[in-house]
Amino acid sequence: MTQEQWGQLRQSLLGMVGQNNFTNWIEPIEFSDIRDGVAIFNVPTSFLGNYVQQNFGDLILHKLAHSGAQVRRVQFSVAAATPARANAQSGAKPAPSLGTAQAVRPAGELLPGAPLDARFTFDTFVVGKPNELAHAAARRVAEGGPVTFNPLFLYGGVGLGKTHLMHAIAHELSVRRPDLNVVYLSAEQFMYRFVQALRDRRMMDFKQIFRAVDVLMVDDVQFIAGKDSTQEEFFHTFNALVDQNKQIIISADRAPGEIKDLEDRIKSRLQCGLVVDLHPTDYELRLGILHSKVDQFSEQYPGLVLADGVLEFLAHRISTNVRVLEGALTRLFAFASLVGCEITLDMTQDCLADILRASERKITIEEIQRRVAEHYNIRLSDLLGPKRVRTYARPRQVAMYLCKQLTSRSLPEIGRRFGGRDHTTVMHGVKRVEELKVQDGQIAEDLEMLRRTLEA
Repeated sequence: MTQEQWGQLRQSLLGMVGQNNFTNWIEPIEFSDIRDGVAIFNVPTSFLGNYVQQNFGDLILHKLAHSGAQVRRVQFSVAAATPARANAQSGAKPAPSLGTAQAVRPAGELLPGAPLDARFTFDTFVVGKPNELAHAAARRVAEGGPVTFNPLFLYGGVGLGKTHLMHAIAHELSVRRPDLNVVYLSAEQFMYRFVQALRDRRMMDFKQIFRAVDVLMVDDVQFIAGKDSTQEEFFHTFNALVDQNKQIIISADRAPGEIKDLEDRIKSRLQCGLVVDLHPTDYELRLGILHSKVDQFSEQYPGLVLADGVLEFLAHRISTNVRVLEGALTRLFAFASLVGCEITLDMTQDCLADILRASERKITIEEIQRRVAEHYNIRLSDLLGPKRVRTYARPRQVAMYLCKQLTSRSLPEIGRRFGGRDHTTVMHGVKRVEELKVQDGQIAEDLEMLRRTLEA
């Protein structure tokens, strides 16, 4: 197979793996030769070769065979001489050893294995009250100035914007500070690299790479919980970077102290910086996100008519996950474009029937009772029992209030689920909590925390 044929084959791979995967994984490899049925490719690092072998090896082999090449397997070899030869011919300095971060990542780029989504920038992030603090903190870090809080820890439920902010920071840093060595990856990728380094006996290379970064960004850190060896290495990497005053940015689906099976010393380290919660979106923020998406779609789908009230309907009905909300709008525009019709409220309800059903509240009275009992550290039997001491009565009223707010159950039914109490007792409890919510900041905080937990 010639280099020209490999170039054509690469273009067909681009359409199958997508631009991000192609740029980060396929583009760096070079076709070398076919020997005894083995297609040999040169790669800059063993990590990249191993990743391509595991994730795209079968696809490349299939494409080679389909093009007529007589191959039975593919092989990826680290060819340190390839860039060195090019440098020698041009008179440039030889590249540093693969043990340094600079060899893997030129200035202003990221290490392989951390593709960024071009859509996730600060310009496309819709700011509202639930996420304004997280957005402001991310903006500050993205300036690339002196480290003011370390680490920045972002947490929240699915689809609330954690990954969007992480990608936005990385994009902004690549523009503002191309001299910085920025590494963005998921906790799963961190673990994979760690395991590969152990397997290849290249732990010193691994340590040098991660201790040479200027900004380390780890997404979904809860993934390493319970994985002792990975936690150990993460802890030492974290300490080494903090000692060098390098910026660390972490995200997770819950606060550090709430991540089960995460070592206490790591929890303590993660809590020593700025911990920011991305709250569930409110109606105004969801509506703002939808308007932002419509502006983007107007170029992609020119001429489509969106009836009044559709966006307000979606913002009201799909309340827990922004990704689902955006996906619903994408489906609407695609359907309307294919069929050639206006996006009306009736069409929206028909087209999104499955999403709307799935988005209906499914919080049960039993779940609320269990969560409230856990939150106040009392037994469920005491929450539902006849005792009227304040230790049990106040949590019971909180639970009744949440049942009234988060379920469609009637007051008599709620009363029956609380030990056969009368509906007037439930009414009194709900009214009392509404009064306390204004007077007592702790009650208001408890209600907000419980609501977020139940709706997550």
